[in-house]
Amino acid sequence: MDGKTCLAKLQYVGVLAFATTDFQGNPQVRNISAIHYEPDAIYFFTARGKDFCKELLADGRVQILGYTRYKEMIRLSAKAVPVEKSMQEHWINVIFKEQPYLANVYPGTTREIGIVFEIRQGWIQYFNLGVHPIFREDYVIGGGEPESKGYEITDQCIGCGTCAENCPQGCITPGDPYRIAQEHCLQCGNCQEHCPVSAVVSRRKVKE
Repeated sequence: MDGKTCLAKLQYVGVLAFATTDFQGNPQVRNISAIHYEPDAIYFFTARGKDFCKELLADGRVQILGYTRYKEMIRLSAKAVPVEKSMQEHWINVIFKEQPYLANVYPGTTREIGIVFEIRQGWIQYFNLGVHPIFREDYVIGGGEPESKGYEITDQCIGCGTCAENCPQGCITPGDPYRIAQEHCLQCGNCQEHCPVSAVVSRRKVKE
């Protein structure tokens, strides 16, 4: 599995959820299908008058979520940028050719209200609930930066094994300290809540 494979899987999903924040800081989610996929990039179409477009132009940060029939969750965190003006018409035509329904939504020259955004850099979180133990991994496209999440067991561990006993996926193994297999971790926090000496900490805090 890698970032390009995840992009290909998103293409099979079809309709993706795009999350942004509005100008009051409220979360906003839209389902988008006007998308063209390249092996290392995503292009998508929206209209300049839509709040979605205005939010992207103001900030650019977007999170994209797809869920496959095989219980795979793929989340792409990235920054969307408008395609260069000289290439806008080209990519609009590409997307309209691949998505014929768009000609009904924006017939004739009304498609000119559209704008195409491009994503070439991002961080992908892949999460498969259809296997046991579950499997998760992070990938990057175009030099994106992954963020540490989940939990880690520190040197305060006393080796009692309480964390392992309470792990839903059995992904904690004995050691000094005990070790969490991050690729199988649900990141549910059950190990942290049950640790009697607070040896389990957020990986975010460790990174900071």
